[in-house]
Amino acid sequence: MSIRNIGIPGITPPTAKECGDNDCPYHGTTRIRGKITQGVVVSKKSKNTVIIRQDYVKFIKKYQRYERRNSRLSCHLPLCLRNEINLGDLVRVGESRKLSKTKSFIVLDKVSRGAV
Repeated sequence: MSIRNIGIPGITPPTAKECGDNDCPYHGTTRIRGKITQGVVVSKKSKNTVIIRQDYVKFIKKYQRYERRNSRLSCHLPLCLRNEINLGDLVRVGESRKLSKTKSFIVLDKVSRGAV
């Protein structure tokens, strides 16, 4: 089986030949549709899951100021990307169907190495 083209420009496929993960967008049958976003990996403790943090600013109308906020997102980590992704990396994720109760995003590639 070869690496599948997922149809998103600017995404570099993994270098691993085969991963055997059915939820992998490159080697499996899961399709990427919907949002494509990025965030910093803050946890890699679960088996096939990483938690990413997305930072944003929210305007508070009463005080005419901004405050920093963040949200955390559970994402599926395919077997072919497991060795490339570490804590502190900035990763790009894409939306897919629901994979579990909290996971509906899949890690696509590493954008850059973070400083955590």
